[in-house]
Amino acid sequence: MTTTATPQHPGPHPGHASRERPSPGAALAVLPHVLRGALAWTDAHRTRFALPDDVLEPHTQVNATLKPLGELAQLCSTVTAATAPGTPEHEVAGDLVTYAWEQVEAGGLLLELLRLEPFAAYPYEIYAAFAGHGLRHEGFEALARPLTATRAWAHTEQHANRQLGLVNSERRVGVLTHTDAGGVLARTWLGGLSEPWMFEGPSGYALTHTVFHLTDWGRMPDRVPEKIDGYLRTWLPAWADGCLESGQWDLTGELLAVAASLPGPAPGELLDAVWPVLAGVQHPTGCVPETGVPVQDPAPDPYPFIDCYHSTLVTAFAAALSLGSLRRTGERTDDRTDETTPGRERHIP
Repeated sequence: MTTTATPQHPGPHPGHASRERPSPGAALAVLPHVLRGALAWTDAHRTRFALPDDVLEPHTQVNATLKPLGELAQLCSTVTAATAPGTPEHEVAGDLVTYAWEQVEAGGLLLELLRLEPFAAYPYEIYAAFAGHGLRHEGFEALARPLTATRAWAHTEQHANRQLGLVNSERRVGVLTHTDAGGVLARTWLGGLSEPWMFEGPSGYALTHTVFHLTDWGRMPDRVPEKIDGYLRTWLPAWADGCLESGQWDLTGELLAVAASLPGPAPGELLDAVWPVLAGVQHPTGCVPETGVPVQDPAPDPYPFIDCYHSTLVTAFAAALSLGSLRRTGERTDDRTDETTPGRERHIP
């Protein structure tokens, strides 16, 4: 397995997950604090996601403007769906989605972008993040319908995991998908059940996003086929350990989100082993660096925004999914225990 990391600061490396059997419940002990901290940092830095006045000009860098805002909308939308209404984390995440919607002028700016770049998929994908949260723009969808019915749309050349993302966006908007998701999945690195020792940075991110698009960002775990579920449960621990050892915190967070997006019981041993390590990397302000040795600087902004915003969002996203997965598993276990406790009578109608 090949991973790369560029340490940004000297000092001892946090290392990897403990080789000893992790303590049951270790993840649940740290996850609420990790989730609240990551959301608090994001909320405090929301203006850094604001779009510039010239966002529609050709010279504007999409990766530094619309991409972060779209990620804010997508990941906070998932946190909202994964948390209970009325809780602080649910309210903060929902407020951040509303903020992002305001930045795109309730969809109007995305409509203008679609008019300027009818050949581009990213305006549609950003819009789909909002549509999945119940935020719609009639004019955008009226223009998108004929565009997504073109031959060019169906034959846009892109990597398989990116095409799977487009299929999921179409599902979210509620239109007929341009191709079969199963056929696209089979062409991905993950769908091919690639040799696990060939895992490295780019294939790792392709793998995680394949799962995110397949499961609608963790909301539909039953979409994961049985063979892929078994493959991931077998190899996620080794990949996560390698990412921890090389300081790949952003990819570690994405792998944790994948683990929490699997059907059936949560992989508790993996989550218990990895989450305490990632919690130790999180700065007191709530942010998490993408890579490298974490800093000990108590300053309010220990990392440049561009070097921590994505990993911090991913940490919040993965934490919310992990909490939900572990709690559901605990509830199922409690139910089974109730049914089989010696001496307890079962009522049979």
